[in-house]
Amino acid sequence: MPASLASSSSPSPWTINPKLPKHSPSPHSPSSLKFNATCSLQTLQFPDHFHQQSPPAHNLLQRAASLALDAVESALLSHERHHPLPKTADPRVQISGNFAPVPENPVHHSLPVAGIIPSCIRGVYLRNGANPLHEPVAGHHFFDGDGMVHAVQLKDGSASYACRFTQTHRLVQEKALGRPVFPKAIGELHGHSGIARLLLFYARGLFGLVDRSHGMGVANAGLVYFNNHLLAMSEDDLPYHVRVTPSGDLKTVGRYDFDGQLKSTMIAHPKVDPVTGDLFALSYDVVKKPYLKYFRVSPEGEKSPDVPINLSEPTMMHDFAVTERFVVIPDQQVVFKLSEMIRGGSPVIYDKKKMSRFGILDKNASDASGVRWVEAPDCFCFHLWNAWEEPESDEVVVIGSCMTPADSIFNECDESLRSVLCEIRLNWKTGKSTRRPIISEAEQVNLEAGMVNKNKLGRKTRYAYLALAEPWPKVSGFAKVDLLTGEIEKYVYGDQRFGGEPLFLPRDQHSEREDDGYILTFVHDEKEWKSELRIVNAMNLKLEASIKLPSRVPYGFHGTFIHAQDLKKQA
Repeated sequence: MPASLASSSSPSPWTINPKLPKHSPSPHSPSSLKFNATCSLQTLQFPDHFHQQSPPAHNLLQRAASLALDAVESALLSHERHHPLPKTADPRVQISGNFAPVPENPVHHSLPVAGIIPSCIRGVYLRNGANPLHEPVAGHHFFDGDGMVHAVQLKDGSASYACRFTQTHRLVQEKALGRPVFPKAIGELHGHSGIARLLLFYARGLFGLVDRSHGMGVANAGLVYFNNHLLAMSEDDLPYHVRVTPSGDLKTVGRYDFDGQLKSTMIAHPKVDPVTGDLFALSYDVVKKPYLKYFRVSPEGEKSPDVPINLSEPTMMHDFAVTERFVVIPDQQVVFKLSEMIRGGSPVIYDKKKMSRFGILDKNASDASGVRWVEAPDCFCFHLWNAWEEPESDEVVVIGSCMTPADSIFNECDESLRSVLCEIRLNWKTGKSTRRPIISEAEQVNLEAGMVNKNKLGRKTRYAYLALAEPWPKVSGFAKVDLLTGEIEKYVYGDQRFGGEPLFLPRDQHSEREDDGYILTFVHDEKEWKSELRIVNAMNLKLEASIKLPSRVPYGFHGTFIHAQDLKKQA
């Protein structure tokens, strides 16, 4: 990576197209809304393998079709430049500052460490994120970027770092073509121009200029280590298998269908039961019924038949929860209505008339006939942190962050976003629910992205570790929340320092104390333009060690940790 890109004066690997319409930033968008990079995408020094592919060879008909469709796209772009982009699709807002992408980084060993890395932490910390390879030519939402995994390997008190793109079929094709051609689900698919972009993409597919038969996903959101496979996921595709090499580097193995058993997409937040080792997941479809399916996979990799779940319309379902016996399925008010594009709007809308509800289904169900729906008025949780059963009151208790306005992540709105940590009690006999904020109004803060002790998933937990999402959408620290008392302890990263999801790593699988472990999280200093990995004692919130990273780590999404003994068993 060129030295200039690591400096505070060059926060981005490329500059935003000056021909894009100007748009004033949202008050809730990143505070730094300028791109000051001194190099463009063309001059950026990507690793050698980015230059190994030549543009695909086309026949005469394909070349003619390509020229014609490129002309159509140019006309579409010219038309779009006369219409301001909403803040939720403006690249100047969505990928500015440390939300901007970085190039790949090969392994850097023997990184500087301040403090002492606890001897029990041996393995690799991994975090996924959105990192667009190419400069956007039109609308772009932060969620649209190509998946990049950042990895810090920890062993014997030393650390190494690498980051690599997940080589999705989408990225490989766009890399060969030298530009973005796949439609961006949130940033571009709005109104009539969104329909035009879809038609343009399908026309290119008809002439064999692009291939969508192997998926269109970006694999940028979640990570899970299951059955000796590290999987990178986004809910628009199958997961991708990524391997951690002995040196600490990352290599994409390919799209992963559980040995031919998975035929549809999988959401980015599957759950692994800490006792049985089973993996549970959902798959949703925005076009055809069934709009939702549930399945499970045994620890040996054997997938159950899909269980179709009857929904009247496709619903945004980014996360769900499990208990010892049940799967908890959120059917909420953010839905997909593709017909809205014909009327000039977004296909992702907040349906005020819909009643939010949660479905309670037996984990081992072979069909959905036994699902019990419990109404939860005006409830939208983008993430659910845990759930457990309380049979004495016929209830399932769900811990989640309730977000308002519900669609504010996807659609422009003037109201400030709130993400309130709540306890939601679902009575499976009466079909009714109650909801209460866990933290007092006086101490209320936005809490998003985090987890409980994974050894307690699906069981009653005392603590949750969640990102302090303030000033939104940045993360200024994390909170340790006592779910019983509502007490909140904060760990703040410091002046002009921001991070992301806190990952809780148990010290030992058999620890008596639920909070006996460490928090791992990336932190970026916006003054010095440098990033680090911090390791914080989860019991007392004291910093144990800080690992200085060789390059900037953009703000991202979700992570996981693979222990050294499990790395040796990788498929």
